[in-house]
Amino acid sequence: MNADSKVCGRMPESDFVELAVEIFGMLADATRVRLILALREAGELSVNDLAEMVDKAPPSVSQHLAKLRLARIVSTRQDGTRVFYRLENEHASQLVRDAIFQAEHSLGGTPRHHHPEAATVETASAEPRLQSADV
Repeated sequence: MNADSKVCGRMPESDFVELAVEIFGMLADATRVRLILALREAGELSVNDLAEMVDKAPPSVSQHLAKLRLARIVSTRQDGTRVFYRLENEHASQLVRDAIFQAEHSLGGTPRHHHPEAATVETASAEPRLQSADV
C-alpha cells in the first residue's frame, strides 16, 4: 500500500518510467503471457512442462524464458540436469491479470470478472485460467 501512495502521490522517477515501458514490451508477447499464467498456476515448472502447457516447442519456450529471466520476471532453480522456472515475484502475474481484465472490458458488455459468480471464483483463486480464449 505504501508503494502505491508513492507512485500515485507524485510522478515516478523517469528511470522507473523507462523501465516500466521495457517491462510492458517484454510482456507484449502471447507466449510470454501464457508462460507467466502457467507459472502463476503451477508455481514451478521445467521447460518441457511449460512447453506442453503453452503448446509450443521447448527451444522456443526456452528462448522466451531466457528473455523473462534477463528481465528478472522469472528465476531458476537447478536440480541435477533439469532447470525449473518460477515467477520472481507476484507483480508480473498481476500485470498480466489486469491486462486480461482490461481486455475483457474492451469487448463490451459486462466483463466476466464483474459477474457475481466470477468475483467469488476470482477472490478464491486470484488468477485467470490458462486458456487460449483468455489470452
